[in-house]
Order: sequence, then structure tokens, then C-alpha cells
Amino acid sequence: MTVEIKIRMLTFALLVVSYMQLHVHGEPQVPCFFIFGDSQADNGNNNLLPTMARANYPPYGIDFPNGPTGRFTNGRTTVDIIAELLGFDKHIPPFAITIGSDILKGVNYASGSAGIREETGKHLGFCISLDWQLKNHNVTISGIERKLGGHDSTINHLKKCLYTVGMGTNDYINNYLMARKYLSSRHYDPEQYAEVLIKQYSLQLRALYNYGARKMVLFGLGQKGCSPSELAKNSPDGTTCVQKVNSANQIFNNRLKSLVDELNTNLADARFIYIDSYGIFQDIISSPTSYGFKVTNAACCGVGKNKGQITCLPLQTPCPNRNEYLFWDAFHLTEAVNTIVARRAYSAQSASDAYPVDIRRLAQL
Repeated sequence: MTVEIKIRMLTFALLVVSYMQLHVHGEPQVPCFFIFGDSQADNGNNNLLPTMARANYPPYGIDFPNGPTGRFTNGRTTVDIIAELLGFDKHIPPFAITIGSDILKGVNYASGSAGIREETGKHLGFCISLDWQLKNHNVTISGIERKLGGHDSTINHLKKCLYTVGMGTNDYINNYLMARKYLSSRHYDPEQYAEVLIKQYSLQLRALYNYGARKMVLFGLGQKGCSPSELAKNSPDGTTCVQKVNSANQIFNNRLKSLVDELNTNLADARFIYIDSYGIFQDIISSPTSYGFKVTNAACCGVGKNKGQITCLPLQTPCPNRNEYLFWDAFHLTEAVNTIVARRAYSAQSASDAYPVDIRRLAQL
């Protein structure tokens, strides 16, 4: 690691620590935080659902204070860390168990295997699609109206909140790329499919806007062609990322970034931003050792080639050096990577990390 890289990493770490110290005893930078997404953000909504997409058993959560909670990683998710950076004293609870006045501070609706399309992920069992997550949010809004005493006060509250939406991954890995189980790849080429997804996503985001959301963070897709699952199935050497998958992800991302401009232009007071998860991951995988990573092509916990053919099994012993792995299981990143993504989404390290502004700036608007 060069001296320049060490100085840059140390400076950024000190900035984050000092900023968190400023807010640890004060009010959060936004009054509420609502989370929509899939297994990358799910923190327990799938626990009681009839589905194979669950993570409420050890060794999931091995590095989380409360142990297994339903988070699909060894510790905190990206949205957990964003909540901390925003100054919340607790992580945002899942919709499945949120009660009382807690709804005023935010709710996590994310569901493992869920997608933009209703059928996505259904071969694994039941999941809460984005359409249903929006319906659940409407239930929450009714509860907030009862707490605050009316529609106007609720709308005034909601427009100050932060919303993150991270959807689309499963529409590829648990739909489009599974030709034996889903028909989408027979009906659409990658360009057409991205267009279909973005068209539906746009309607869903407009519905969220109509519910009162104004500050919305849209996470782009990461490089799913580099996951241990894809490497095990389709990489010629078990190391080279699967370009077909990454290219499809990039097509979606490019359209999503354009959608941000469209929504900001056409919706009054809308403040959408785009997080370049793909580019942030590219920085990490291009120079893993500068971030402290030694294993980039295998999961910390799993079975088979690249430990990516079967996901982490109950009570399986994971790798001890989890901070040196990019991937926790066949699909999901370790807490160490989640931390980097969250910090760069919150306070952009490079101009391309967030567009047009980062989360820190968005919270201030």
C-alpha cells in the first residue's frame, strides 16, 4: 500500500469518525429513514415467510451484536451503516416487527429475493415485491397519520425523511438469468429488458413520490457477474468476472441514472440521487489489497466451487478472516465491503460515487 493511499484512507476514516461523534448525542440529520430493497437490505422481513431466502440462522450475523437477525451478511448491511452515519441511535427496524411510535423514525421494508417485477424470486418461495413494499408503506403512513393527527402534518413529516431504494438485482439473478424457470429472457434482449424494468420502476418510484417521499436514494446494481455464484457457474477460470452479467447490469444502471434526471425534472420538489454501486465495487476489485482484501473470488461461507454453489448452511463454520473477503456468501458482500459502499454513498470519495449529490448533501436539502 502506497503512502498516498494510506493517507487518503486515514483522512477519510477520521472524517467519518469525527462526523459520527458530532451526531452521536444529537438529533439525526433527517427525522426518519425508510428503506425499500432486497436481501442486501433485508433485516428480518423474510424471517417468518415460507421461503428459502432467509438468513435468520447462524453463522449469518456472526459479527452483529444481536447475532442472526435476518441480515444476509456477517454483520451490518449498507443501510445499517447509512443510518449510523445519519445519526440514528438505532438501526431502522423491519416492517414485520415495527410497532408504536417507532414508525415515526422509519421502517425497513426490504425482502430477500424480491424484485421490481412481481414474479421475481418466486421459485424460492414467498417474498415481498416492491409493489407490496409500497403497499406496506401505505399501511405505515396510515399509522403515522394517527400518531400525528392528520394528513397535512404527515405529509410535512414525510417530505423531510430519507428514502433508499435498492432494487433490480433479483430481476436478473432470480429471473432473467434463469431461463429454465422464467420466460423474461425469451421475450427480451438485455436492452429491452432493462427498458421494461426501468419503465415499471419509474411508476413505482412515482407512487412513492405520491405518498410524500421527496429525498430518494436509488442504488445502482453491483457487479453480479463477479459473485462467487456466477464465478462458479460461468467463469472459465473461477476468477474472471462474467461479462455477460455485468454488461446487463450496466445497461440497467445507465438507464437508472437517466431516470434520476427525468424524475428530478418532472416531479416538483423531487430530489432523487443515484449511487454508483458498480463503480465503487470496481474500485475495490481493481485494487483489493489497498482496501485490505485478500480473497475476491470466493465466499467466506458456502459450499462447492468458489464456495458459491450452495449458500451458507446453518451452523457452518465461516472463514475467520472475514474482513479480508469481499463476499460473505454466494451472493452477498461482507460487512467490510458494505461499510465502504455506505461511506462512499454518504460522502462521495469520487465524483462518480453519487449523482447529482451524495447522501450527506441530500439530507441537508
